[in-house]
Amino acid sequence: MAFLVHRFTNRALRVTLALFADYAVEGSENIPSDGPLLVVANHQSNTDPPILATSLRRDTRFLAKDSIFKGVTPLGVWFLRSYGAQPLRRGQMDLKALRWALAELKRPGATLALFPEGTRNPGAMKRAESGIVQLAARAGTPILPVGMSGVEGMSSWLRAFKPKGTIRVRIGQPFRLNVDGKLSRNETEAAASEIMGRVAALLPESYRGVYAEAAESPFSFTETVG
Repeated sequence: MAFLVHRFTNRALRVTLALFADYAVEGSENIPSDGPLLVVANHQSNTDPPILATSLRRDTRFLAKDSIFKGVTPLGVWFLRSYGAQPLRRGQMDLKALRWALAELKRPGATLALFPEGTRNPGAMKRAESGIVQLAARAGTPILPVGMSGVEGMSSWLRAFKPKGTIRVRIGQPFRLNVDGKLSRNETEAAASEIMGRVAALLPESYRGVYAEAAESPFSFTETVG
């Protein structure tokens, strides 16, 4: 059932994007054809998850802030779960979500997407949560950076029915976190900044925000795959 919900929703969104928006995906050739994949992207609107999943064309699951599961009907919770969303408590170490993510990434062909900023930041990027480093280090899977622009005006998920504007999804080369052993707090923050810098490098300069410098800096905690 989950696969059918995901597939139908993404096909419907591709139709509305083609009809109402100037939508394009760049770098699709960088998406691995098989194997587990951890996707990281900037976060601008409530429509980011479906647009990201539609652009990747893989069976994508998400870690989503737990607040979106509250205040919705049981049908809404069912849809979120069926679409592939898993609750994540922000601002703390959510061991349940971490265990779920690690188990998910063991599934053949798994694709797990995260928005490490943790909340929507229309326009310029804000500081990301450093938990992305622990997950990436323990999973050991390739990481795919994605930069999304032009979606900041789509504040409501209802915009998925009639998207508008110039929407660009740029997909970068996959990379791995290159760490050995436990990282200090400063090293963890530096590694997180480098991961997000790879995302920022795919965006127009006005979108890069706090990661403008990281987007242009040399990499020491990550290495490109292939």
